[in-house]
Amino acid sequence: MQPRAKLVVLDGFSLNPGDLSWDRLKALCDLTVYDRSMDQLAQRCHGAKMILTNKTPITAELMASLPELNYIGILATGTNVVDLEAAKARGIVVTNVPAYGPDAVAQMVFAHILHHSQQLALHDAAVKAGEWSQSEDFCFSLTQLVSLKGKRLGLVGFGDIATKVAKIALAFEMKVSVSRLNKHKPLPPEVEHLSLDSLLSTSDIISLHCPLTQETHQLINQARLKLIKPNALLINTARGGLIDEQALALALNQGRLFAGVDVLSAEPPKQDNPLLSARNISITPHIGWATYEARQQLLNIAIDNVASFLRSDIRNRVI
Repeated sequence: MQPRAKLVVLDGFSLNPGDLSWDRLKALCDLTVYDRSMDQLAQRCHGAKMILTNKTPITAELMASLPELNYIGILATGTNVVDLEAAKARGIVVTNVPAYGPDAVAQMVFAHILHHSQQLALHDAAVKAGEWSQSEDFCFSLTQLVSLKGKRLGLVGFGDIATKVAKIALAFEMKVSVSRLNKHKPLPPEVEHLSLDSLLSTSDIISLHCPLTQETHQLINQARLKLIKPNALLINTARGGLIDEQALALALNQGRLFAGVDVLSAEPPKQDNPLLSARNISITPHIGWATYEARQQLLNIAIDNVASFLRSDIRNRVI
């Protein structure tokens, strides 16, 4: 019997902090799982035929030090964590996990939208501080509340997640507009297509759903922030690098708009990230993808990718 191929999971904790099982993967290969791998990558991957990574970078230099490596599985949809050109040059197969949890991220989009429109956290804190008990009226409001019905939601990009977001928005009787970088996917009849600049200037809420590429890096910059209508809400659950964070912090502190983000340009962020101290922003720690159900689906697809590679019937191949 031939020895089973060695597979190393470099950063398994974010996907599986202990509530999921690696057993299906163990049945396929000689498995080693590390919670995190900030260094010692070459040593940890020595002799590995396969690597799974979520956010640990797989560079050309690392690949060159691993002559037996012929498969890299990305535990995410985005592929920028791997040097794809180097992998292609070395004949290394790379797969990803598309569409494992669009409903989960869509939930997070509306969690931020509802946070800003209903101000639950603000009023919850006030009630617990005794303000309702001391009120002369049966109710009180600390800020203006906003109905979503009739508001325009602008989606930048229209993949699986944005499609889910659009369906939820239409259920709220919102108007939905889309600016697409990839125009191959047809739009539903209820959804209007706009140029990016028109979308920014006419939307009450803007939600980013495009990949981070050289073309989209800091897509929302100082000039485009000036196009956004006053008091609009900017949502980003895609990639932090889509936004010029310094420019956004300035706009937020000037009271020109509001923001809700689940991603930042560096994760974990440095303490001097300007958004951490900005006004009018809600920030969650990149957990839109991380419901139990979405993580289980991600793990299932990742294991199926490995199994398909081992039988030379490769699924979800990037290169």
